[in-house]
Amino acid sequence: MPPARRRSHPRPQDAPNEAARLADRLQQAGFTKRDIARIIDRDPSLVSQFYTKNKGAAFVTALREVLTAVEAGGITDLPDLATIAARHTRRRTTASGARARVRAKAVLITPTGTGTGRAGTQAIASGSTRLRPLIAEAARHGLRLAFTVRLAKTGYLHPSGSRTDSPGIRRAVIQRADHTEERSYGSAQTGGFDAADFARRVDAAGGDVTAAVHQWLVETGRIHPDAHILHLEIRTWRPR
Repeated sequence: MPPARRRSHPRPQDAPNEAARLADRLQQAGFTKRDIARIIDRDPSLVSQFYTKNKGAAFVTALREVLTAVEAGGITDLPDLATIAARHTRRRTTASGARARVRAKAVLITPTGTGTGRAGTQAIASGSTRLRPLIAEAARHGLRLAFTVRLAKTGYLHPSGSRTDSPGIRRAVIQRADHTEERSYGSAQTGGFDAADFARRVDAAGGDVTAAVHQWLVETGRIHPDAHILHLEIRTWRPR
C-alpha cells in the first residue's frame, strides 16, 4: 500500500509580513505602491520588497499610524500622511549608535557640467527616480539639460525629422527594428533647457521624472497623451 500523501501547508515565511499586509490595506484604500513609497520617503522598489524579500519591519509602526489616519481620520493628502509617517520612521543605526550609511549611487557631474543618467524599463515604471538627483544637482549649478526618449513610433504626433518636433531632417532621431523610435530634445547647439525648470516640473510631479518629461512632451504637442515612455536619458552641461 503506497504511503499516504502528506498534505502541504503554506510555510510561515510564504505568508505576507506585517508591512506587506498594511501596504495591502492602504492599496485597498486607493493608494498605489508608489504613493506608499512617497509616504515613507523611500524608493518604490522597497515597497515591492515587502512582498518579495520580507522587508519592511522598520516601517510597520509608521504604516499603522498612516492607516489609522486614513481609516479613522479620513486623511488622504500624501504630504500630510508623509508627515505622520516621518514621526515613526527611523534610519538604521550601527552597533555604536551612529546612523547607518545608505548605499546610493553618487551623482557625478564633471567640472564642465557634463552629466548623464539613463533609465530603462524597470526604472521607468517606478518614475525614473534615480534621475532626480542628477536633475536637482544640475539645477543647483545652473546647468542646461537635454533628454532622449524612446517610445512606439505611433506615440509621436509628428513624423521623424519634422521641424515642429525636433529640428533637422531626421537629426537626433534613431529608428529601431521593434517599431520604436528615439528622439532627442535639446542640445548644446540649440541651447537645451533650463535644468531648474525641469527640476521644478519633477518636484511638481512628486519626484516622478518619467511623468514630468511625459507631461512636457504632451504640453508641447509632441506625443499622444496615452503614449508610454520606454527609455529615458538625461544629459547636462554648463552653458557658455
